[in-house]
Amino acid sequence: MTETLTPALDQLATPLLWLEDSGRVRDCNAAFCTWLSLGKRRLQGMDIDQLDHEAPRLRELCRQCRQPEDRILAHRLQLSFGGQQEHFADAIVVREADGWRVEWHPRAEFDGADPALALPAALSLALKGLAHELRNPLAGLKGAAQLLHKKTGDQPQAQALVKLIENEVVRLTQLIDQFMTPAPPKAHTALNIHSVLETVRQLADAEAGWSVKLERDYDPSLPDVLGDADRLTQAVLNLVRNALQSGASAVSLRSRAEHHVQIADTLSKLALRIEIADNGRGVPEDLHEQIFLPLVSGRAEGTGLGLPLALQIAREHRGSLSFRSRPGHTVFTLLLPVPEVTP
Repeated sequence: MTETLTPALDQLATPLLWLEDSGRVRDCNAAFCTWLSLGKRRLQGMDIDQLDHEAPRLRELCRQCRQPEDRILAHRLQLSFGGQQEHFADAIVVREADGWRVEWHPRAEFDGADPALALPAALSLALKGLAHELRNPLAGLKGAAQLLHKKTGDQPQAQALVKLIENEVVRLTQLIDQFMTPAPPKAHTALNIHSVLETVRQLADAEAGWSVKLERDYDPSLPDVLGDADRLTQAVLNLVRNALQSGASAVSLRSRAEHHVQIADTLSKLALRIEIADNGRGVPEDLHEQIFLPLVSGRAEGTGLGLPLALQIAREHRGSLSFRSRPGHTVFTLLLPVPEVTP
């Protein structure tokens, strides 16, 4: 039987894992269990290849640490269990007398150069010209919506759709005003992320019609986050529209809690993980490193502005935006940190 962890190690916020010479899990601290959402009893005795999404990568790293106190730093390891959610982290593997100690530093899925830095200039060139052209059609839409509102007074379902159109016209008009005369960003307030997701789902449902199945998988226990509801709606809507334009027949909106995750240079004890998954064509492999750059698009008719804008909004909320993609399965992940409550 293994020795019980000291309270100091078990209470450490950094996930820690101990492996036997055989490659089986000997022990782990509470932070590791929380990070993977797995109980310690389930983990103890498990072969590490069952957790290593890129098996036998971690086992090979351990084999390279042969002498006591040898250590290896490995970047962007990927763990998952039983086909569940993937977890990404940098890891420090240290050789000990009877196995290895692995220290995990969770991080976002996709890191690279900061393409959002190129966005303001591109937006200035591309969107200010468009803003002038969009004002008149939006005014016409607003008038038509008001007329429809009067004519559908006895039809609740139609009224709800008209209200959705009116709200979207107002939001787009405000967005155009921001492009034309930039104003200081709105103060972030507490909001329920599911109200944002539901607004996006309704807009996408009205846009896609019966051709696309929109699914939702929400964790109702998630706490509020601090943010700008309009900006977050824009970001998530861009991601969903990107999925619709990829030829997807099914799009899923999913929310979960993420514990002890690295977002940029900050370790967040708790973050909201919003996933937009689709079964479309996927992001072309040659664009994986450039997809967040302004004016880069996998479609001939694409503007290449939706994803960079979504990334910028994520950064405004101290969050991150990443993706993984193959034909038939693409997932964009938005991470939003939950502020710690001070006693």
